[in-house]
Amino acid sequence: MTKRTVAFEVVETLKDMGVKHVFGVPSGGWVDYMEALRVTDGIEFILTTHEGGAGIMAEVVGRITGVPGVCFGTFGPGATNLATGVGEALLDRSPMIALTDEMGEALRGRTVQMAIDHQAFFAPITKATTRLHAEAVREILAEARNLAVSGRPGPVHVGLPVGMSAVTVDGDRAALPAPAPLAPPPEAVMAEAAARIAESRRPVVAVGLGAVEAGLAKGILALADKLHSPVVLTPMAKGMLAEDHPCYAGVLFHALSDIVGETHKHADLVLAIGYDPVEFNYESWMAPVPLVSLDVEPADINKEAYPDVFDVVGAIAPALDHLLAANLGSKDWDLSELAARKDDMTRLMNPENAQLGPTKVLSILRELLPQEGIMVCDVGAHTHLIGQCWQTPYPRAQLMTNGWSTMGFALPAAIAAKLARPEVPVCAVVGDGGFLMTVGELATAVRYNVPMVVVVLTDNDLALIRIKQQKKGNPIYGTPVRETGSIGGPDLFGVPVHTVHNAEDLRKQLEAAFKADGPVIVEAIVSSAEYDSLVLKKDKA
Repeated sequence: MTKRTVAFEVVETLKDMGVKHVFGVPSGGWVDYMEALRVTDGIEFILTTHEGGAGIMAEVVGRITGVPGVCFGTFGPGATNLATGVGEALLDRSPMIALTDEMGEALRGRTVQMAIDHQAFFAPITKATTRLHAEAVREILAEARNLAVSGRPGPVHVGLPVGMSAVTVDGDRAALPAPAPLAPPPEAVMAEAAARIAESRRPVVAVGLGAVEAGLAKGILALADKLHSPVVLTPMAKGMLAEDHPCYAGVLFHALSDIVGETHKHADLVLAIGYDPVEFNYESWMAPVPLVSLDVEPADINKEAYPDVFDVVGAIAPALDHLLAANLGSKDWDLSELAARKDDMTRLMNPENAQLGPTKVLSILRELLPQEGIMVCDVGAHTHLIGQCWQTPYPRAQLMTNGWSTMGFALPAAIAAKLARPEVPVCAVVGDGGFLMTVGELATAVRYNVPMVVVVLTDNDLALIRIKQQKKGNPIYGTPVRETGSIGGPDLFGVPVHTVHNAEDLRKQLEAAFKADGPVIVEAIVSSAEYDSLVLKKDKA
């Protein structure tokens, strides 16, 4: 039996799980773990500018790969900084193992510099929190991994007591126990679901984040072809059905969702597949009709307002397969009316304005980004445009945070996407407000020479909040980012900045940026006026 330190046991266990990157800002207690990372092939420590960026990067890697993203923060402020990304993993449903320093047993609970109770701190924003024990390193980390990837994926916090890293343990690298597969729903339940759908005349299919996690894009396409009924998506389920499919009805909650609502308001039943209300509650859009829900958990809905709810709980794939094999009857939808509404949305999302606007920027970017590429967006008014108009050829070709919704997401997320998928081009779209929140992670992109294109939409306006102020009749206050100007300078942290004011220059700079061998910023000076007529519409009257 081989002797090794706890630090090496941790790193080798993470490697055996398929972890390739550990993101964080080091501490004195982390030195032994960094040395183990340095000498172990196939896994790398990524030094980030801020622990918040490390958490976001780990979340995105977990989301893209299905292997828990791993991040580290030290005591106190390191852990609290990390929490932004940890909470993101919880509500955006991504597997993560969040590691932090913890006091050794002798000082636990004492008054010590930087020390807070990390177990209590992380409890509300994780699926579970635990701490490492030298005699059970692989068991504890395997249990954390299995919990992180099970059901609705999410983060697990593991505290690393200071001083334990150098302890020598017996390590035999026994095979890690695999997560238990989710059982299919009972046959009788699946049959009843099919019968209810067969009785409906105008069902609407609502596809959510759980369907993405279950890898059901082919099944959703087959169901749309079988039912000939409208399909709506939540924003993070973009790519589950092609926008040009006759049954594609649009994205809930985002731009022009009132037009999307003109379709789903006529439903006599909603078939929800992997629908996760963390993105948008049922009650905010759904007509008072029966609900059939295929998901890993029962539907979270107001049962008084929606008394007819039928839950098909368990693995979603076999439940969908059952529906595809069943006789679901003929339906009464007029898909030509749906096509006309989609044409109206396309027209409205392509306004002809004299000044460069965000819709034109997105149109040119979509044209130039290869179909296999990944686009990451931040949080703001532009997110609502992207949710509705960005053509997304496959699931997770467009990445956003719509459960946690943290501004500053795009920059660290794009870095993580490129590290996880180095073979595809990656770009980020971020407003100038969100850009300022994590701009320091540009230094990370430079440090690891991450080729990516960052499109900054500079309108000097927190437009989404400004529109809400105006809807209430309030004066504009606290939402201008600056009076005028741009993000400034020919480069930031060594990343070249190219500022454009028109479509022709934008196209030229983007074409050059996608050919670059490192990070490039293209800043588009845009008017935020376009947002006013497109976003924050009511999904139902």
